[in-house]
Amino acid sequence: MQLTPDMQRVVHEQRLGFVATVSPDGRPNLSPKGTTVVLDDQHLMFADISSPGTVRNLETNPNVDVNVVDPIARRGYRFEGPAQVHTSGATFERGLTRLHELGSSISRARVRSIVVIEVSQASPILSPAYDDGVSEEAISQRWMQHYRSLHPPR
Repeated sequence: MQLTPDMQRVVHEQRLGFVATVSPDGRPNLSPKGTTVVLDDQHLMFADISSPGTVRNLETNPNVDVNVVDPIARRGYRFEGPAQVHTSGATFERGLTRLHELGSSISRARVRSIVVIEVSQASPILSPAYDDGVSEEAISQRWMQHYRSLHPPR
């Protein structure tokens, strides 16, 4: 599946993806990945810095769901597809290069693997707050005010 320009924009702006996997005994595992980026028009990726549970789960079931949501606008995307773990080689190097192109300062020594997700399906995530006809601007203002109240200037 081709990632649309808006999907790519949201991933690029947010960079935090919540990756869902399933353990061998069927338990769900949800893990935030702060290195979630677009690798190309059909793939997302993240760096395994400290993701032993996620990587272990992918050994038995490669299917993942990744949610990337703008917490201010309350919208984003759900991406689904199989993932592959790369601990060395061309794809590993390409992933490191991509992270650095996007401004990451993470050292190579900290990256255990690069996990590449082939996006087979994607769907929008939209807060029910939009159901009442509220504009994105109004929702964004509400949430900006909330976050400012949590993090007032010092």
